[in-house]
Amino acid sequence: MGDLPLAQQVKLLRVLQEGEVVRVGSRRPIPVDVRLIAATNVDLEEAVAAGRFREDLYYRLKVGLLHLPPLRERVADIAHLLTHFIHYYAERLGVPPLEIAPQTLDALQRYPWPGNIRELENAVHQAMLVCHGDQLQLEDFSLTALALALAPARQSADADVPPLERVLQAIYAGARPDGVSVDDYIEETIVRTAFAFCNRNQSATARMLGITRNIVRTRLLRFGMIDDRLSESVDTFDAADAV
Repeated sequence: MGDLPLAQQVKLLRVLQEGEVVRVGSRRPIPVDVRLIAATNVDLEEAVAAGRFREDLYYRLKVGLLHLPPLRERVADIAHLLTHFIHYYAERLGVPPLEIAPQTLDALQRYPWPGNIRELENAVHQAMLVCHGDQLQLEDFSLTALALALAPARQSADADVPPLERVLQAIYAGARPDGVSVDDYIEETIVRTAFAFCNRNQSATARMLGITRNIVRTRLLRFGMIDDRLSESVDTFDAADAV
């Protein structure tokens, strides 16, 4: 809802106020009786103040509000969601459900999950595809060492270690490939994480990082995340997806 263009906001507001719609090519209004449930990860009050969201539509929608905290604030839910998705993908893949190694579960509960439940589901799917044993290990989930290093430490021994120091510890512990500088490694990690979170959409990645799509494409090519021969078709997809 927070990303709805202003022109579409006007149309939605009219439907909510008048209780009717007019089909394309028709002039006859059709009454509608619907209950609208809207969701957004955008701060609508801030969007209204910035002129990106209509104030009248905001107050029309603001009837019953339900705030859903991000997954990183619902650590107790992570184990239950992992179990659910493991059984779901085990059935889809035709394999027995796998267990999670205790140290892996602890790390997953410390991970900040910037993509929330969608990211967790995709991580489980990935792990189920690549796991070669009877237990899911941390490396099966392909989570970035940088994000794990930045995750809030659950043990008092780590609580006093500054975030930057935890990042450097993760890098020098072997997370950084040989021959790759620290700044290049951090930049690649950020780009890879944003690109995955945006479902490999270059335009959305550019908006998230606050840079141009050309810069994003240059970084993706440098890091080998897209094929130069397919970049034009990817751009076309982004343009269509952004409409």
